[in-house]
Amino acid sequence: MSSVTDAPNATANLSEITHDEIFAGHLGGKLSVELSAPLDSQRDLSIAYTPGVAQVSRAIHADAELAKRYTWTDRLVAVVSDGTAVLGLGDIGPRASLPVMEGKAALFKKFAGLNSIPIVLDTKDVDEIVETVIRLRHSFGAVNLEDISAPRCFEIEKRIIEALDCPVMHDDQHGTAIVVLAALEGAAAVQKRDMSGLKVVISGAGAAGVACSNILLAAGVSDVVVLDSKGIVSTDRTDLNSVKAELAGRTNPRGLSGGAAQALAGADVFMGLSAGTIAEELIASMAPEAIVFAMSNPDPEIHPEVAHKYAAIVATGRSDFPNQINNVLAFPGVFKGALDAGARRITEGMKVAAAKAIFGVVADELAADKIIPSPLDTRVAPAVAEAVAAAARAEGVA
Repeated sequence: MSSVTDAPNATANLSEITHDEIFAGHLGGKLSVELSAPLDSQRDLSIAYTPGVAQVSRAIHADAELAKRYTWTDRLVAVVSDGTAVLGLGDIGPRASLPVMEGKAALFKKFAGLNSIPIVLDTKDVDEIVETVIRLRHSFGAVNLEDISAPRCFEIEKRIIEALDCPVMHDDQHGTAIVVLAALEGAAAVQKRDMSGLKVVISGAGAAGVACSNILLAAGVSDVVVLDSKGIVSTDRTDLNSVKAELAGRTNPRGLSGGAAQALAGADVFMGLSAGTIAEELIASMAPEAIVFAMSNPDPEIHPEVAHKYAAIVATGRSDFPNQINNVLAFPGVFKGALDAGARRITEGMKVAAAKAIFGVVADELAADKIIPSPLDTRVAPAVAEAVAAAARAEGVA
């Protein structure tokens, strides 16, 4: 039996939740700070604050490593966003993005027991974002970049990783990729197929599409074709930015050109990671026993019921259909494992280990409508954390 909390609500439909319920759930924000030491007497006050706190500050001044033991920074995740690519809402700015960042912080606490602080930045300038995060380094132990638009997100993440000596991950890229890989492993296992031989089409060459391509290639999938709004990302195109041009050199091994029709003909797997739609007849043109991950929210690229007419396995990003591909399966455990191991960064190996751990939770329970655990499965975060920490130690980054 799965260890799932609140299972009856696992497939709650948003249409069943009232406007008042939603706003009541956000009233006053979703976070608060709780004390971990008593403040009930003058003695308590003298220990927690002046004059006692001065001794701790002096000790940290003499040995900076003591901050990890005597402050919360070693277990604190900064959730950083500029509000330029929020959910399916797009560029809504830092103020409007804050409820999402609070939600992210709440998930860190619920599923991994980690404290986190939302930080929304009122700038889109790459240099300013990087510099701000670097200057805040002594306030946190890890950085979860969130809802930053592509292609800026690639440079921002790269530069912050290079500048800091702590785990940094853009979840829209890598959290999505980890869960997608886990789901594909589950789907392939249900069908008793070798994942490495699958022909995979990824619709969307933004943050998630690029990261999913990278992790699938790292996991041994050799035939990945990526689509952007203008068609197949291929080496013969002259309109690609540097990120897509580099990706083109590592994907599309059959040298396809054209658009979705050419990419999907005979394909085994469709992964939707864009806000677009995909025509029913294109899904119909895929290979027998096709796998469809229509992950756009709130509207999948193709409705699951339509996709099921042609596909053997269908997953979405929504909670009201089976096989929800949800980042919460990955990021709490990834950061917990990285912090548990004292990792200086999050590597590709650690991400692949996370995906295998997610798949492993339901490896004995797999079915066409259960290729991945429920986001509420309490077994997931501990399993991911353990696998990530082990991978960090094995790779020498702990």
